[in-house]
Amino acid sequence: MLLLLAVFLLGALLLPALVRWLGARAFAIGALIPAAAFVQALVMTPQVLDTESVPFESVEWIPQLGLNLSMRMDVLGWVLTLIVTGVGALVLLYCRWYFHDEAGELGQFAGVLLGFAGAMYGLVLTDDLVMLVMFWEVTSILSYLLIGHYRRRAVSRRAALQALLVTTLGGLVMFVGVVLLVVDTGTSSITEMLELAPTGPLVNAAVVMLLIGALSKSAIFPFHFWLPGAMAAPTPVSAYLHAAAMVKAGIYLIARFAPIFALSEPWRPIVISFGVFTMLLGGIQALRETDLKRILAFGTVSQLGFFTVMVGYGTQATALAGLALVVGHALFKSALFLIVGIIDRQLSTRDIDELSGVGRQAPVMATIAFISVASMAGIAPTVGFVAKESALTGLIDDALGGSPWALVALIGVILGSMLTVAYGVRFLWGAFWRKRDVIGARIPDTEWPDPPVGFLSAPMILGGATIALGIGAPALDTALYGYAVTAVPGLSADGTASEGPGHLALWHGFEPALGISVLTVLLGFGLFVLTRRTGWDRKARLLKFTAADVYFVVMRGVDRLSVITTTLTQRGSLPVYVGTIFIVFVAAETTALLASDVDQLNLSAWHTPTQIAVAPIMAIAAVFAVQARKRYTGVVLVSVTGLGMVSLFATSGAPDLALTQILVETVTMVAFALVLRRLPSRMGEHNASVSRIPRAVLAIAVGVTMAFIAVVATQARITDPISISFPELAYELGRGKNVVNVALVDLRGWDTMGELSVLVLAATGVASLVFVTHRADMLSQRPSLPQRIRRKARIAPLVETTDGIRFQTTENRSNPRAWLIGGQQMKPENRSILLEVIVRILFHTIIVVSIYLLFAGHNGPGGGFAGGLVAGMALVMRYIAGGRWELGAAAPTDAGRLLGAGLILAVGTAVLPLFFNLAPLKSSFWEWEIPGLGHMEFVTSTIFDAGVYLVVIGLVLDVLRSLGAEVDRQSQEMRSRGVSV
Repeated sequence: MLLLLAVFLLGALLLPALVRWLGARAFAIGALIPAAAFVQALVMTPQVLDTESVPFESVEWIPQLGLNLSMRMDVLGWVLTLIVTGVGALVLLYCRWYFHDEAGELGQFAGVLLGFAGAMYGLVLTDDLVMLVMFWEVTSILSYLLIGHYRRRAVSRRAALQALLVTTLGGLVMFVGVVLLVVDTGTSSITEMLELAPTGPLVNAAVVMLLIGALSKSAIFPFHFWLPGAMAAPTPVSAYLHAAAMVKAGIYLIARFAPIFALSEPWRPIVISFGVFTMLLGGIQALRETDLKRILAFGTVSQLGFFTVMVGYGTQATALAGLALVVGHALFKSALFLIVGIIDRQLSTRDIDELSGVGRQAPVMATIAFISVASMAGIAPTVGFVAKESALTGLIDDALGGSPWALVALIGVILGSMLTVAYGVRFLWGAFWRKRDVIGARIPDTEWPDPPVGFLSAPMILGGATIALGIGAPALDTALYGYAVTAVPGLSADGTASEGPGHLALWHGFEPALGISVLTVLLGFGLFVLTRRTGWDRKARLLKFTAADVYFVVMRGVDRLSVITTTLTQRGSLPVYVGTIFIVFVAAETTALLASDVDQLNLSAWHTPTQIAVAPIMAIAAVFAVQARKRYTGVVLVSVTGLGMVSLFATSGAPDLALTQILVETVTMVAFALVLRRLPSRMGEHNASVSRIPRAVLAIAVGVTMAFIAVVATQARITDPISISFPELAYELGRGKNVVNVALVDLRGWDTMGELSVLVLAATGVASLVFVTHRADMLSQRPSLPQRIRRKARIAPLVETTDGIRFQTTENRSNPRAWLIGGQQMKPENRSILLEVIVRILFHTIIVVSIYLLFAGHNGPGGGFAGGLVAGMALVMRYIAGGRWELGAAAPTDAGRLLGAGLILAVGTAVLPLFFNLAPLKSSFWEWEIPGLGHMEFVTSTIFDAGVYLVVIGLVLDVLRSLGAEVDRQSQEMRSRGVSV
């Protein structure tokens, strides 16, 4: 089972590539994976039905929390597995014809659909409740992508977001309930919970939360409105997610816990009241729809209410009937949705007012639809009839035994069944019947182009299974019996406990349930005729608002509240933002300082003589920076503080920090200089400081607070710092003598991983703000920069034109040899031959030094971060000397590739040890004696450091391309249009 789950994941990753290669035919290949899972579940049937040898697999995941990747196939999980995989395979096969002429993001759709099948497979088989929540949320996300497949349609985007918000909100509430259950029982194993059968107020609260999650997922009132809206999805999605799989997740959860919670105080009032109301609400609305898919959608809502009542009632008889209903519904409703998809693809319409006489032209399809609707209405010899009669019998017995909730459920089921027959007949009439117009004249038959035979294969198989399971009801009874007996016994007519769950059979004789079933069919047919004769199905809505209207009102309210909040807090003033942060900082930290118990401060005037000289310079520079009126002057003065820290680090035994600090200061200075090119050199009066006294007071308060924090924090330590053991750990675990570098890439590698992610996000954010039209890096894609052209360019200078780069003619050559290609693009007054020569000579040397720092950092000053910054400085030199074209020649690759490659290297180093049963980021060490070279050592954390190296280079390159090259390009474009820059 765990292996099949991994195969689903791998298949979902590979299927998009197959779709790009084979087109829609790849869906047939994708269908092999759920088909294999279906066959495997069938093969395991004897083990499943033998309760002593239920298949179980488990792998430790987070042993500290007792969480395992465990899967258990009992009867309930087995039934849902067959539904999920069997219908999933047929739907994927159906997609082969449904999407045969469709272009676009079909590969992504195929991968997501197969991934959804895998997520549902894991959801119904997992034995860990926390893992169930994870699969639950994965299905919500994947369903969002599937519903919004037609992303250019606003209705699809809205429907996808609506489904995601509703189901995710319910899932979050359910997660809280799961946490309460895990805490109360001390285990996350579903099997152990069922054995413990916990009770109490805390458990009751958890039960309510679980039911909220289940009701939202299965579209039960008041969460029902998302399901009809989701009909904006492609029909295969509707057939699978909204008939056979996703909406069954909530029913599965109810069925899983009904045996132990059915008699708890909140259970039956919630599941029966909301289930009955949903059944009636969905049935009434289905009678008023003209779109075939929406008729089925509201019919599904109604049926889900029916299942909630039957499965949630919790007795053995209703458990047996409820699970049979779930099986029958998966077959007939999937078939009906797929038939609607065929009609839509062949005729480009689903409106019943535009369809006439289709049944005569497509008799096979009409026959399948008749069989499916008969099963939905509970007409023999379908599986729907068998399940419905068993459901009525179970409720009648409990109602006669004195259960008030059984009576409520029975009345609701009778009324809901009548509505089911009515909208079932409406579906058949709307899709296949010949119709007449308002004056009674017969509407011409809709011209029907016959679909491929394969297109009908999935509905035919589902329709055949509907009849087969009805006739083979005893076999179905044997298969479902193992789940039914886990529930509590029901009541008999005399009020005593009944013996067993009863039996599923096509014929039980003349019983009350049979009479009620026949009555509901007759009344339902009469109701359909009545709605047509009176025109009730064409009238306006019954209520002035619906649940969907409430949802949109709430969403508009959230949007308006966010606008109001943003208006009040985001004033567009940087001083206000920074001032607010500082005020909160001073208030919070002053309170903490006053509450501290540090009553003695041991201070030293200085630690090294360097501090006496450097600290005043830093303070004076800070004062002058505040008074500066030129932007660049202010930046330079601020950098004095950073360079002062370099001196302090260097004289305090921290060469790594000093090296990194000076490189960071230099790169930051360059970045500031690039930005300042687009700003006036002087700040101007409108930038002058206003309210100077309050600002000065706040600045002094922040400085004093920070000083006291530093003093108190150093005196508040009560145990030895963890860093004392770092030198020993760095050498023993990381095999390195540079404690700082080993800590970054090994001992605290997860922190560095997070910082790398932040760097990637920062680079992407900066670039996104600057690249107005597109994010693509055009410099590294110039066709004029290959080696052969660069050699030619050293003889014939390049001239940039609107079409790209061309060479000057021989007569105009004024520079017989160029040091830097890009320098030729700069204006003569901006060029420096001396700088070009120096950059040409030093560039490769600096790159070699950066690589040296990368590999030397494990045992000496350096590392990936410092080496990356040095390489970045080499690129800065090339850009300053030769402009943006020189940057493209120096780094002929996209910055995003470097960022991605670096992150992949780092993450790969963290994940790879897991395949060898080691902890993440576990380092390995090798050493060799190589003749001629001597003793050689290698630590795998060096690969992690190489990832850091690439990410830092990518960051610097992205800053240069965005703040440098792209700004240059935009300025040149504005000048070409006569705009002053």
